[in-house]
Amino acid sequence: MTEKEKMLAGLTYDANYDTELLAERIHAKELCYDYNHLRPSDTKGQQTLIRRLLGRTKEAFMITAPFWCDYGYNIEIGENFYSNHNLVILDAAKIRFGDNVFVGPDCGFHTAGHPIDFERRNEGLEYAFPITIGDNVWIGAGVHVMPGVTIGSNVVIGGGSVVVKDIPDNSVAVGNPCRVIRPITDADRQKCWNR
Repeated sequence: MTEKEKMLAGLTYDANYDTELLAERIHAKELCYDYNHLRPSDTKGQQTLIRRLLGRTKEAFMITAPFWCDYGYNIEIGENFYSNHNLVILDAAKIRFGDNVFVGPDCGFHTAGHPIDFERRNEGLEYAFPITIGDNVWIGAGVHVMPGVTIGSNVVIGGGSVVVKDIPDNSVAVGNPCRVIRPITDADRQKCWNR
């Protein structure tokens, strides 16, 4: 079994010294570099590069530069995906974003992790578990989502949260570690957000 096959199967794999994975990461980072240096007005060029990089996109999406990822082909974004500046996706495992997902600035989605013991960690070994984000999700600024997490649909994750466990549908969650603080209710639909 190759190191890439181990990575995609959720097994411990050699991330630091495997030539195939190193080449794939360099390729993805070259595309990210090109993307991040396009003029903001070059939306056609941005869409073309992102479609080359990511595993799946739908029609309408916007990723505000700078954007960085490890492989790209493990990332799937839904319709009306939007991310603000400084999105980082470490996509050694599959990461799926549903439709109508809004991601604030300085957010990270991290499928990869490392062994706790230093011996295996120093050998360059890591693991990767998939991340799934449902539909109609708002991820606040500075949020970090860790390996293996599923965030349900119709969810708001408060700014600065570190999400280490699954978050159910129709909820507001915040904190480090992130936890559900309340459900989203009809009263939220009635609230006027004017000052």
